[in-house]
Amino acid sequence: MTSPRYDMIRARLAAAFRPLSMELTDESHLHAGHAGAEGGRGHYRVRIVSTEFDGLRSIARHQLVYRSLGDLMQTDIHALSITAYTPAEAQGITE
Repeated sequence: MTSPRYDMIRARLAAAFRPLSMELTDESHLHAGHAGAEGGRGHYRVRIVSTEFDGLRSIARHQLVYRSLGDLMQTDIHALSITAYTPAEAQGITE
């Protein structure tokens, strides 16, 4: 079962990147008692594969992800771990 916050994050990422694959994990429960968790904001991990990352360095990819989430970074997300691949890079990745 997902939360409305999780669904909003997933929807924004899907709209911005039209990913070939995306795994979003809510890791908030691992941070209970942490200062960011006390404010109600969540901790997330995303692995996303998109052609939108072609030709971009890692920092530019992360900036795009943060920009796509906009206000959620201030209101709903305390921490976000990002792994952003191009389709060609993802082909060499094993899970």
